[in-house]
Amino acid sequence: MSSDTEDDPIFKALSSGVRRRMLDALKAGPQTTGGLCAAFQALDRCTVMQHLKVLEDAGLVVAVRKGRERWNHLNALPIKRIHDRWIGPYAAAAADRLAALDDALAPGAVSDR
Repeated sequence: MSSDTEDDPIFKALSSGVRRRMLDALKAGPQTTGGLCAAFQALDRCTVMQHLKVLEDAGLVVAVRKGRERWNHLNALPIKRIHDRWIGPYAAAAADRLAALDDALAPGAVSDR
């Protein structure tokens, strides 16, 4: 599977504001599905489970059963992969351009005018 195809489920999962807020809720630590349902009271349990399934399919959430509870853990590695491929290089290029502009605008910089 190509990297683009591998990344599609991650981008799909991150495209929803509700799912991004669920990931934010899991940053502090694992939560049970019931805990997430309580945090997202506007959604019914079935809808929360559907969102969690999309996050699991993308590898962003790992669910572990402990007795009757289902604990949801954040897995940030797919987001890091996205950052390393898409954000890091673009941010570095933008920072280089800003540094060049800063150098060109600095007092005493040589001008072609």
